[in-house]
Amino acid sequence: MAVVIPTANLSAETINVQLTNSVTDPQPLTGLVMWPDQAEDLNSTHGKSIQLEFAYCLPCNVVTGCETDGTIIYDWRWFDDILADVASRGHQLIARFRYEYPDSKDVDGKTAGMTAVPQYIKERDDYHETYNKVKGDGATYYADWSNAELQRFTKQFYTDFSARYANDPRVAYVEVGFGHWSEYHIFGTTLQLGKNFPSKEYQKEFLQHLDEVMDIPWGISIDAADDSLSPITEDNELMQLSFGNFDDSFMHKDHEIGTSDGYNEECWLALGSDTRWHNGFAGGEISYYKDSDQKNFLNPAGMYGHTWEEQAAKYHISFMIANDAPEGKFGTGERFKSASLATGYHFAVNSCTTDGTTTDILVSNVGVAPIYRDAYFEIDGVRSNESLRGLLPGQEFHVTVPCGIKLNADYTPVTLPAIVSDHILPSQKIQYDALCSSSGVATVIADTTGSEETSYDLSGYRVNNPAKGQIIIRKGQKSVY
Repeated sequence: MAVVIPTANLSAETINVQLTNSVTDPQPLTGLVMWPDQAEDLNSTHGKSIQLEFAYCLPCNVVTGCETDGTIIYDWRWFDDILADVASRGHQLIARFRYEYPDSKDVDGKTAGMTAVPQYIKERDDYHETYNKVKGDGATYYADWSNAELQRFTKQFYTDFSARYANDPRVAYVEVGFGHWSEYHIFGTTLQLGKNFPSKEYQKEFLQHLDEVMDIPWGISIDAADDSLSPITEDNELMQLSFGNFDDSFMHKDHEIGTSDGYNEECWLALGSDTRWHNGFAGGEISYYKDSDQKNFLNPAGMYGHTWEEQAAKYHISFMIANDAPEGKFGTGERFKSASLATGYHFAVNSCTTDGTTTDILVSNVGVAPIYRDAYFEIDGVRSNESLRGLLPGQEFHVTVPCGIKLNADYTPVTLPAIVSDHILPSQKIQYDALCSSSGVATVIADTTGSEETSYDLSGYRVNNPAKGQIIIRKGQKSVY
């Protein structure tokens, strides 16, 4: 004898929500990168194909002095103007503060190779820079790393920078380092640790300090693997820090082991590239070793035996500067878009269920790297309990949003769940692929007290009850035992 179970007796109702969504654009915090002037010039053709821009930044342009108690006096307008310009195109900035840049006149507009050390330090009696004209690169002045105030200032600068910009969505990443271009290069002159390059003892102190104070994802050049310059690879404490890495000559002819010396790949490996990308970004810029490198790396057939997509996946690349690529025939806006989509994270929702009070989302990362800032699923202004930060490629986990989803009659949501982050611009959107099945629309759990001979009928679906307790009824299926 069939018995109809009144709705009041239902203990819970869980709906399998049908989602329709897909990743169609480069994702925030990922992709190919341009310098601001190029990004501005090509904004109409490439603006929607990139999310990031890169700029060298000068400490001397934001520091006006120092109080007697050691407090640094800042005027951040110069840097804020850069951020405002980049953000006006809907992009975020990768910033690299530097002291040395061979032959550059950026500091005063006239003196080649002048350091970007703040003027108040240069005016000290105990501060003495050195000079060399580097063959092939030009005039270069070197910061005096024997000076205690330069050492103190450099640490304090990043403390103050992080305090001001850690939650500014215009800043995506920060690259740090020493030597030419802050890339752990110093050539064409005699290396003097503790004089024209920081001592290894100070480098350790500095890097450990950054790991404590920097909330913005930060990284150093892969050339820091050189133990004649850096203590990192020989110091387990430093190897445990969560810094990322950038490669300033990615995909050049001899980049890979097995093709000539493979110096770059050896550096990646020495710095722990097998797992470092789990917590610290992998990025850099395409090689300038040859003028043709940037112009050709987007060739779908590859360059020097490797394709961009292959190398981006191998090194778990989140971003890569490709400023000169548009000058080649492969650097179209559409190719930039597809190449950017081959980097970073890529989220997919495998299932989404709601009981009217909470929503469970099973999300996976089908990209090549994690996201390095917090991001959350959000429904009607309510965020998930769990962040997507650190979800590795090939992994999936359940996130719970303490809010139900309002559904249409066909079980599609009135409003799709969104992924939100405080670390992207309001104009940017983190997308996801919806892989949810549209079948088996509803699951109903009912309390029962029947015997083995009793059957129940709910909304026209008859289910045998083999034992006292609960039965589960799924719409779209005739019976579940």
